[in-house]
Amino acid sequence: MTSQYKPASPAAEANPIAVVGIGASAGGLEALEQFFSHLPADSGFACVVVQHLDPDKDSALVPLLQRVSLVPVVQIKDRTPLARDHVYIAPPGFEVSILHGVLHLLKPPASQGPGLPIDSFFRSLALDQQIRAAGVVLSGMGSDGTLGARALKEKAGIVLAQSPESARFSAMPRSVIDASLADIVASPGQLPQRIGAYFTHLMRTGDIADDEAEPRAESLHSMLEKVLILVRNQTGHDFSLYKKGTVYRRIQRRMAIHQIDTADAYVRHIQDNAFEADLLHKELLIGVTCFFRDPQVWQQLRQEVFPRLIQDSPAGSALRAWVAACSTGEEAFTLAMVFAEAAAEFGNPHGVTLQIFATDLEEDSVASARKGFYPENISADVSPERLDRFFTAVAGGYRVKQDIRSMVVFAQQSIASDPPFARLDILTCRNLLIYLEPELQQKLLPLFHRSLNPGGILVLGTAETIGQSSDLFTPLGAKTRIYRRLDVSTRPANLPPYPELLMPTPAHSASPRQPSPGTGSLQVLADQVLARKYAPAAVLVSAQGDIVYFSGKTGKYLEPAAGKANLNLFAMARAGLSQPLSEVFYRALRQKAAAVLDPVTVDVDGKPLAFAVTVEPLNAPESLQGLVLVVFADVPLPFARPASAGADSEAGTDHERQVSDLLRELARSREEHQATRNEMQAAQESLMSANGELQSANEELTTSCEEMQSINEELQTVNAELQARVDALARASDDMENLLNATDIATVFLDQRLNVRRFTTRSRGLFKLIAGDVGRPITDIVSEMDYPDLASDAREVLRTLMFQEKEVTASGDRWFMVRTMPYRTQDNRIDGVVITFTDISVAKRLEASLRKAGAGTAQAKATQAKPASRRSTKKSGQAGPGEQGTQDGGED
Repeated sequence: MTSQYKPASPAAEANPIAVVGIGASAGGLEALEQFFSHLPADSGFACVVVQHLDPDKDSALVPLLQRVSLVPVVQIKDRTPLARDHVYIAPPGFEVSILHGVLHLLKPPASQGPGLPIDSFFRSLALDQQIRAAGVVLSGMGSDGTLGARALKEKAGIVLAQSPESARFSAMPRSVIDASLADIVASPGQLPQRIGAYFTHLMRTGDIADDEAEPRAESLHSMLEKVLILVRNQTGHDFSLYKKGTVYRRIQRRMAIHQIDTADAYVRHIQDNAFEADLLHKELLIGVTCFFRDPQVWQQLRQEVFPRLIQDSPAGSALRAWVAACSTGEEAFTLAMVFAEAAAEFGNPHGVTLQIFATDLEEDSVASARKGFYPENISADVSPERLDRFFTAVAGGYRVKQDIRSMVVFAQQSIASDPPFARLDILTCRNLLIYLEPELQQKLLPLFHRSLNPGGILVLGTAETIGQSSDLFTPLGAKTRIYRRLDVSTRPANLPPYPELLMPTPAHSASPRQPSPGTGSLQVLADQVLARKYAPAAVLVSAQGDIVYFSGKTGKYLEPAAGKANLNLFAMARAGLSQPLSEVFYRALRQKAAAVLDPVTVDVDGKPLAFAVTVEPLNAPESLQGLVLVVFADVPLPFARPASAGADSEAGTDHERQVSDLLRELARSREEHQATRNEMQAAQESLMSANGELQSANEELTTSCEEMQSINEELQTVNAELQARVDALARASDDMENLLNATDIATVFLDQRLNVRRFTTRSRGLFKLIAGDVGRPITDIVSEMDYPDLASDAREVLRTLMFQEKEVTASGDRWFMVRTMPYRTQDNRIDGVVITFTDISVAKRLEASLRKAGAGTAQAKATQAKPASRRSTKKSGQAGPGEQGTQDGGED
């Protein structure tokens, strides 16, 4: 059935219709058939279907859906106006947009890569229809539709998703559900009824067309206050200074979803369901953002703002930025990427870095931002070059690279009640002020001014302005809403001082004491004497600490361990020495350089002994490679004990010595901790370098996987359409088979070589045909007809394309009218002949009977005619003489 859509009338424009955008991909045909088979003929809204299709092939989606739909289904043409109770199908190879209720077709750019037509249409639908828009995400692979669902939620539209268990491919609907964007989750057959109930309720309760509008009745104002009180009690956040029109829209959506008609009933619903307060709280936050939103803003930051800030900053300093209301982190990471691009393009000779503090009120959004993972459909907002530079392709999407993530610190914060950050160079607060009452706006702008350093930059949304705070900021661009802080005093008397942000300071490790250089080279004998008398005690050990050689007197530092003999360095070390010695030993092995253990004090026979240890891995001579030299050197005690001191003095000295030992131990622990951190960082950098190559290979595989997935989705869609066509052809074949058999006419279909292609059951009475004879020449089949010219007549028909009719006989005194016609395909191509054999035996017998009867009647008439002729002849002969006689007598 073909439908002619009708343009929207002026009355329709006065009463705008609701529009339902439906996105589907692989496995979507089955879901669409279920959806439209349950869509009533008088739903009152228009449906626009956007499906992933092969741009190079025609789609059969319109006739396939028309079979199950009660409403007209048409394919979209450019500038198609919407009408109620119609279904519009997007053609392959085009993206669909909507403007004032009229559909427009756009050819996606070739450089865009895999298209995201569902996201594209949902965003357009959200901007055009706002609260009268609905988005439905059905079966499919990937995450197309998730970003568009965010846009619909931002404009107070409703989002519905197919339940994953009912979807053949659940990735697309599950992506929407996992992002907490789905208002309703149901099977495709249930969704039309839920959509109809939602819009019916929405139109019945009315709509606020302007965000600045106030609720129309005192009862609604009272309801707003009660709802906000319940939300504050449940979540701890106060939305009383949010614009009343915005809050009412969100409440109106929730009431329509739950089919609640009165304000008092919704208040009771929140009281009975604490989870509803959490859902409303999330909706009021309107956490919608994307990468590089409003590109001209980021272009100005990259080309003008960041180069100036980098140039004016001291060497080695760090710029500080605060991204307020960061949502899921896209804007914070965008700021970091733009800084990296500016530093690479304009230079960063001073080594200036950027530290970004990103905050949001919603805990789930902050947790999501910390992961730095985003779905693959961000490719609609991020160029391929930036994807390759700043992201790593992983399963299911992209992850922000570590160098960008390290610039950003995420935290949960209320911008209205929590202390702000201070000493900032950049502060971005985009698309938040438009949802706040002027009272709160006028409070926040002075706070922003005090948070910024002199000359700091404030970035607002394109729909926001500084209002009456023109004495605090000066614009850097009329359209980009970028402002520079003016150096004026703005601290009101009732505002508390700003707390400074605590910044971690790098740990500074103490410089290890290096051993004194050895003496110069002397005679061999002098060297031996000096080595015996003055050389420090040392041991030569393996990499595992097993002692292979003792040099000098090491008894003060090492002692045999109790039990089985064990010549391991760490087992023989005196009490208190084993742990620090182990740390410095393995550090020397990792660094492949000498390491020094700061002086330690141990008890030797009840007396304190202080000494230092040097551990050096040996690389020469060759025979000693792989071994480690551990050298012990005595040092003076840190506190000398006076000889005449009493017991109290001795106790105090012991206490001081213990404190000194603890301080040294603490310093050594800090040093070891810092060294371990440095080693871990070096190891991590090494792993990152190795991981880079793996990531590069993984990116190539992911790109190939994405292409294969895109092709697979198209094949799934084409396969579903082909399966539907096969089913239709099977039904048509069954109908034809039954029709041919019902005519009771023997029919044989032959191809151009006169091979049997098909035959009816009745044909078996004339030819000895079985199912296995298909494909055999008709001349090889035994026939009961006396028709030797069958093959030659068929070839003549193929040559002349003129049908022939002949009457032939068959066994059993049967007659048949043989009609031979060309076999024409739908594209008017001759592909064989069709021969029908109509039984005319009865007619022939009747004809024979009639002829026989006619012949008998003629003979009877001939028999009756013969005597009459003889009598006529005799009379004639007698009359002659009589006449003669009469004449003669007359003469007489």
